[in-house]
Amino acid sequence: MSVSTAAVANLSTIYSSVPPSERPTAAARAGYRSVESWWPFESPLPSDQELTAFVDAIETAGVELVALNFSLGDPAAGERGILSYPERAAEFREHVEVIRELAVRLGVRLFCAPYGDRRPGLTDAEQQATAVANLVHAHRRLSPLGGVPMLEPLSGVPTYPLRSAADAVAVIDQVDAVTGSRGAVGLLADLYHLTVNGADIDADIDAYADRIVHVQLADHPGRHEPGTGRIDFDRHLTRLRAQGFRGRVALEYFPSSP
Repeated sequence: MSVSTAAVANLSTIYSSVPPSERPTAAARAGYRSVESWWPFESPLPSDQELTAFVDAIETAGVELVALNFSLGDPAAGERGILSYPERAAEFREHVEVIRELAVRLGVRLFCAPYGDRRPGLTDAEQQATAVANLVHAHRRLSPLGGVPMLEPLSGVPTYPLRSAADAVAVIDQVDAVTGSRGAVGLLADLYHLTVNGADIDADIDAYADRIVHVQLADHPGRHEPGTGRIDFDRHLTRLRAQGFRGRVALEYFPSSP
């Protein structure tokens, strides 16, 4: 597919076959000027050396880091974020300080916070209360830098509580109420995940366009590049623009060929 210089490349998916330290340069060579990334470290609390190596890789490539994910926690143990885990709240707040440092050093301003799976022994209300408190803290630490935490509905994980735009916005509304600031947390609209979960994308755009701060694309089925599946991206993006969306659009697909 052709590359628009305005498109944002997801380093963790498009360049998953490339060593992590080489991904920013690979994206730059392909013509991308802006990139985003999943959490690029094994730990939520990486060493200073690891942080500096990541910063150097972005700066050497000459690309802009537009968005960055918070840590998933321990993916090998099935974790999909620690935002809503009460026993990990202190760790999450330490993690926010690492995020803040990257915001200062690289100018990244959008941060997707994976919610975390449902935990046995905890009610949904208990997990949501933890998520709201952690997002309020993240907002207060990042907003002076222009930083915005984001929530994203996901597919493919039956125990993940945020499966629709409405699920995410319900949490966002609570954070807004606590902070007294509409937009303290943004909605990340991944059109692939929403489609897989059976969303009416047009209805979601009409209802939540003012909450969407970032958009990601991969086609369905397959989660490959746009044009390999059935999602009508032209229609959805045109509708988003008509509803006032002026954010960035990222390509978060796994290539269908090397």
